Amino acid sequence: MANREELGIIRGARAGRAEAQLALGKLYLSGSTGLPKSLPTAVHWLDRAAQQDCDEAWKLIATHIPLELAQRDASRLTPWYERAYDDGDAQAGLVLAQLVLDGDQGDALLRVKALTALDAAAQSGLPEAQWLLARQRALDSAVPMPSSAPLAAPGLPDPYHAQWLERAADSGVPEARFALIERAWDGEQWALYIERALPLAQTLADQSAPAGLSPDALRLLARCAQLLTDGRVAQTLEPARIQRFWELAAHGHERTAQLAMGLWLARMEVNGSRTNDGPGSANFKKAIRWLALAGEQGLAEAWFALSRIYSKPEFSQRNIAIAQDYLERAADMGYRDAQLECGLNAWRARREQEHNDVRASYWLQKAAGQGCPQAQAALLKIAPRGAPLDWGDAALSRDLISSHPFLAARIELAALFNLTRAEALLLDVKAADHGHCLLVDIRASYRRSKRRVVLLQTAQERQGLDRIVRLFEDIDCGPSGPEGNYRQRLYRFKTLLPGTFAERADEPAD
Repeated sequence: MANREELGIIRGARAGRAEAQLALGKLYLSGSTGLPKSLPTAVHWLDRAAQQDCDEAWKLIATHIPLELAQRDASRLTPWYERAYDDGDAQAGLVLAQLVLDGDQGDALLRVKALTALDAAAQSGLPEAQWLLARQRALDSAVPMPSSAPLAAPGLPDPYHAQWLERAADSGVPEARFALIERAWDGEQWALYIERALPLAQTLADQSAPAGLSPDALRLLARCAQLLTDGRVAQTLEPARIQRFWELAAHGHERTAQLAMGLWLARMEVNGSRTNDGPGSANFKKAIRWLALAGEQGLAEAWFALSRIYSKPEFSQRNIAIAQDYLERAADMGYRDAQLECGLNAWRARREQEHNDVRASYWLQKAAGQGCPQAQAALLKIAPRGAPLDWGDAALSRDLISSHPFLAARIELAALFNLTRAEALLLDVKAADHGHCLLVDIRASYRRSKRRVVLLQTAQERQGLDRIVRLFEDIDCGPSGPEGNYRQRLYRFKTLLPGTFAERADEPAD
């Protein structure tokens, strides 16, 4: 509880006297017998005193109030740090730079002053300033740099950002050291990366527990283990040490390390092929745990590897249904090998479920889009395009479109997707559209036809199909609809367009 003297100071501060506000701010800065230490309360009273031209008040703000607290009310406190910097306080200049460059405080002149202050603080040897200046100048030079909160202001161009980064790293700033190592990774300088990162990884492996490691440290351990395992660097390390890197990173929830741990325990590659890594036999149950954790963090390869495990005859809990579920998860996440396998599996099972031809074309088209030659070859067999047909230029004349819009739309559809005459006249347009493909199946009305899938390959085909589907949206495409049965449609077609269609040699006669 405040004593009599402190109560008098409080009354004076509330009355607006600058000297009392300064005194009360000092009491709250360090605490007293009757008043607790409270930096937010100290800021309040020191700011009020500074607004009454009390120089000591703004100097105390710049000296004792940390950045985290100043950021809560940056617009109000930035001028006091600016004054302190103008008065020669380098540390205040560092806070000024962080307040201005890391937000929207101040005009262009103030931002230039903030950059100058940051440069001065870095030149004076402040490690944090050196790190911030390296980040800022890397941003200005469009050089990728890792940062949890990148400075967003355009500043003075400086080609020597790497020099500041090295100085900050040499000064012991952990973020700068990790950023310097990251530059070697981004530049694919694997030998340099190992040279810089391996000593730090060794130290982390000896002294740290997974719970105490930062995300940067976990990523560094995983990358060192990856480079030492896949042969991209000439340097070698004992397998037990590499395994220690993987384990630390995996326990710290680094997903690539979790994948590596799962594969190591299963003694296999992602595709399920056996490896001879490590002593002992495969432990699929432990491997499943790590692979599931990696999959839940977004690694499609982990789900694919899980599908391989559940497909293995030697696994005591082999389950084809679970394997298929994991396979489809990997395919949904864009893993090419999983998409290829999903497509091929669906095609093999098309007799069990007729719709599998549509599923097969979907997955194979996805895999082919990622450059898979096996998928491209399979699509040529599953969904071949018929030879282009000559429907005649007169087919889509204005008179035909206005008088017989449905017939004109069917002819346009046939020209887009190389349909036969029977397919063009009988296709249920709405049911045929499956997004990635056109399912042509008129067997119910034309028994001599065959079910087939036609892939949509261009934006023009997609736009044309969308327009035609909209036309038939509220129309019954069956024989009871406005177009009539097949004979009526065929009679109309031959009457309106005599000689405009050259029959395919393999198309059955009507």
